[in-house]
Amino acid sequence: MNSRPPKQSMSELKLRRLTEHNQRLREDLERPRVRVSEASIGLIRYCKSTRDYLVPSVWGPVDKKEDPYAPQSTGCNCAVM
Repeated sequence: MNSRPPKQSMSELKLRRLTEHNQRLREDLERPRVRVSEASIGLIRYCKSTRDYLVPSVWGPVDKKEDPYAPQSTGCNCAVM
């Protein structure tokens, strides 16, 4: 008659939640880490070797014709509805 699984007690639910949380913490602990100094050096090296228009302090000011992020000023900016 009753096809529902039996209800878990509150202590079983808490134990299951704690076990799942513990598993997530273990997975997080196994994740590879990089020291901040190594990540910073890598980021600086990348910015110096890759031309990026968003880092003008390294590459100097960008000409408006070359800048892909500059607003386009072609024609009148009209919209017909």
